[in-house]
Amino acid sequence: MAREFIIYCDESTKTGRYYSNFYGGALIRSHDLEPIVRELEAKKLALNLNAEVKFQKITQNYVTKYQELLDCFLGMVEQDRIKIRIMFSQNRHVPMNLGAYQREHGYFLLYYQFIKHAFGLRYANESGEPVGIRLLLDQLPDTKEKATRFKNYICSLSDNKQFRDARIFFSPERIGEIRSHEHVVLQCLDVVLGSMQFRLNDHHKDKPEGSKRRSKRTVAKEKVYDHIHDHLRRIVATGFNIGITTGKPEGLISLWKQPYRHWQFIPSDHELDNTRTKK
Repeated sequence: MAREFIIYCDESTKTGRYYSNFYGGALIRSHDLEPIVRELEAKKLALNLNAEVKFQKITQNYVTKYQELLDCFLGMVEQDRIKIRIMFSQNRHVPMNLGAYQREHGYFLLYYQFIKHAFGLRYANESGEPVGIRLLLDQLPDTKEKATRFKNYICSLSDNKQFRDARIFFSPERIGEIRSHEHVVLQCLDVVLGSMQFRLNDHHKDKPEGSKRRSKRTVAKEKVYDHIHDHLRRIVATGFNIGITTGKPEGLISLWKQPYRHWQFIPSDHELDNTRTKK
């Protein structure tokens, strides 16, 4: 392949209070990968963040360090060196008429939709040269058989007319599972993805049982989310709303061109249950 896009993929809360099925992706052009990793690793080292960075590990003592690391990471997003996509569903959109296969394989079916659509890959190839996609998936939480079937299904996108016409290709040897503690990009993605589910599910309001005040850890996580939100308001020039699909100011090509996007996935066949949303 003349060119390659690397996509780090992560997933978070499957069943949340108001929002569920969180998936995240970070896309990097192959020629940018080495300098991006080098810069992020250097920033972690300078901040003395020697262990794995994760949203769930945020404490009061680490707020400033996480914010500074995110300044570096989201600065790269603002420069379009990294593209970030976050997908989630809202619980009030209740899927209807699901078959047994859809219920059993729902996790992977949604993952497939995320990879196929979230980055607008069919609009990504501006040069006309073949572009390979390398998928680096955080370890899949299911059987090896299901994971293999999922990877083969992803590879079938190469036969999709839109992807074939765009000369975007997937292949089995370019799809792998990785451990997040070995990949700084996936760690930073985890913090962004975790902060979104934290805020959308109102965990910033959580209080320990019997307490009138929030825990110090909850307050610390909210500070990190607020810092991320400030960045995103600058990056998404058309206006950023955390809980809805990001607008497409240039039409469908915005799915590719915008450096950061949210996608609220709504099943085509669903009914509304407003008891499952925020008051």
